[in-house]
Amino acid sequence: MTNPRSTVRRRLAATASAVLVATSALVATTALQVASAPPAAALDNHLGRTPQMGWNSWNAYRCGIDETKIKAAADAIVSKGLQTAGYQYVNIDDCWQAATRGTDGALQADPVRFPSGIKALADYMHGKGLKLGIYGTPGTKTCANYPGWGDYPGANGSKDHVEQDALTFASWGVDYLKYDWCRADWDGVDAQTAFTAMGDALKATGRPIFYSIHREPQQPVDPWRPAVANSWRTTSDISDSWSSMIGKAKANQPLAALARPGAWNDPDMLEVGNGGMTTTEYRTHMSLWAEMAAPLLMGTDLTNPTKATTENLGILGNTDVIAVDQDPLGRQGTVVSRVNGLVVMAKPLADGSRAVTLTNENTTAATISTTTGAIGAGGAATYQLKDLWSKAVTSTTGAISAQVAAHETVMYKVTPATRVAPPTGLHQLSDLPWSAAAGGWGPVERNLSNGGQSAGDGGTMAVGGTGYPKGLGTHANSDITYYLGGACTALTTTVGIDDEVGNNGKVTFQVLRDGVKIADSGTLTGADAPKALQADLTGGQEVTLRVTDGGDGLYYDHADWADAKISCPPSSGTHAVSDLTWTSAPTNGYGPVERDTSNGGPGTGDGQPMKIGSTGYPKGLGTHANSDITYYLGGTCTSLTTTVGIDDEVGNNGSVVFQVLRDGVKVADSGTLTGADAPKALQADLTGGQEVTLRVTDNGNGNSYDHADWAQPVITCT
Repeated sequence: MTNPRSTVRRRLAATASAVLVATSALVATTALQVASAPPAAALDNHLGRTPQMGWNSWNAYRCGIDETKIKAAADAIVSKGLQTAGYQYVNIDDCWQAATRGTDGALQADPVRFPSGIKALADYMHGKGLKLGIYGTPGTKTCANYPGWGDYPGANGSKDHVEQDALTFASWGVDYLKYDWCRADWDGVDAQTAFTAMGDALKATGRPIFYSIHREPQQPVDPWRPAVANSWRTTSDISDSWSSMIGKAKANQPLAALARPGAWNDPDMLEVGNGGMTTTEYRTHMSLWAEMAAPLLMGTDLTNPTKATTENLGILGNTDVIAVDQDPLGRQGTVVSRVNGLVVMAKPLADGSRAVTLTNENTTAATISTTTGAIGAGGAATYQLKDLWSKAVTSTTGAISAQVAAHETVMYKVTPATRVAPPTGLHQLSDLPWSAAAGGWGPVERNLSNGGQSAGDGGTMAVGGTGYPKGLGTHANSDITYYLGGACTALTTTVGIDDEVGNNGKVTFQVLRDGVKIADSGTLTGADAPKALQADLTGGQEVTLRVTDGGDGLYYDHADWADAKISCPPSSGTHAVSDLTWTSAPTNGYGPVERDTSNGGPGTGDGQPMKIGSTGYPKGLGTHANSDITYYLGGTCTSLTTTVGIDDEVGNNGSVVFQVLRDGVKVADSGTLTGADAPKALQADLTGGQEVTLRVTDNGNGNSYDHADWAQPVITCT
């Protein structure tokens, strides 16, 4: 609560209007903020590992509160199943205090409104398994104390009483403090000093008290806020209207990089049930707050059946949506695309799935579409889509699309159904689908630097003056995970902070195999040269490329995984070569190389069953001179056996030579074979080879009719 009165609402309206009218300016301001000064690490009081959930009295009652209403709210939270859904804090907002402090200077509860006192109320909450929150300010007055803002009697701020008030709250058994600015600057109060002082005082009491602050102006977010508080307001007060709610969402969306377990962006409380929006709009409200990992603080009269309707309770109690908000990975969702009022957001979840919102901000229905790749999912042949409102479950191979009504949000949980390991070969990671990818500022980029917050806005990767055409550009804090399925053995990469931020930034690159760190770059700054990094992936089901902020905040932390490659050699045993993946598109003299058929003509799949000297072969490679086909071995294979010859489809015509090359050196040669010759057995020693190339030349007499079969080729690996 900034203040309880319409006068202050009018004073703050300019801020809200600026957010709505100039969203692009807000994003630019936020981008400048994130590029200018480092934030501190999250508050270490071990609270708020997921965003806080509960109820606050302000939106329901304003100053018209008393202990009966607070108890009734707690009773309703329990009886209506909201406690089971995760709501635990019952927070008293402004107007609980007596007009004067006690003779010892301690705060007192209003004796008429709260005759039993705050401790008795806290005991009541604790008896129900709930927690009690209370309200304070760092100046001499609360918002309601100001003339014209509510005229609540007294001067009940904590100025000159910080330690005493913290001890009082702790002695009462309070579990949560909302500390509201309320023009404390009029009292000569410095924001950072004041908010830090109360945070320190709360910690000194020894009682775990969740600390929520409201600094004005709300943006840009001061770098010190995450180190001081568990949550901080990012917007002016919300009101119960579509324009206000969607404006708060737009203001909060660009701040995802600041959120993490124990430290949350707060776009203000929920208005669900208060009557100013439609059911569809309230669902959007709940969806977006959950997607943004925002606090879920109900603000309606839960005892009023016209407000606590079945529909509204269904919105507030949707456990699938709440699970997105409360996901332990602790990532705030980010905007994937925003085009003409059609907005896609994606939020990575701890189980490797993604929460996706498709929001129509317009007044007419529209189709909103994205893909699993665009939302940072990958590595699976199919994905399960669960609609978190309708509960319908469908599947997709990549497309995500829905018809979305005006002001509606469709919310999906996107879960990989069957994961697919990389094929054999030496692969650039930027060419493979990841299982999950999340960057600290904008999306992870393929073959570009991080750039800004939008997809595709990076430049060519460069570290220490050296350019890299392939790799992954990201920003701390970042995790990029690939499914390996035990198929890969090694990762090599060059890491460093991209030149686009000059000598700024400080990060650490880490490689994790199945969650265990196996490589660490140490701290690197923007002034450091690129550094080579290697990791043993043998037996790993997953590999995660992690970038942390080096301990000094995440601004300028544009981190490049340059030329990042994984080695996935054939597994031990024998393999039909036609079942393996070649390392790059093979060359061929006429049409494409065919798997398990003859070369045929110029089209794909136009060959016939392979046959040499009237003997048929069900497996092999049908090619045409001049041809090279290369496979990655990774030093794990020992031999190749095959039968070679010109396919019967050209009669007795043609003249070729078959050769096997290990790492570019010839290790087997068939000699000249014509269409009249019988099939010939060929063997090659591949021991220690990183690659094998199957080559067919035209024997120097042109390549007409040179339809060459590698029949039944098999490699043996250890």
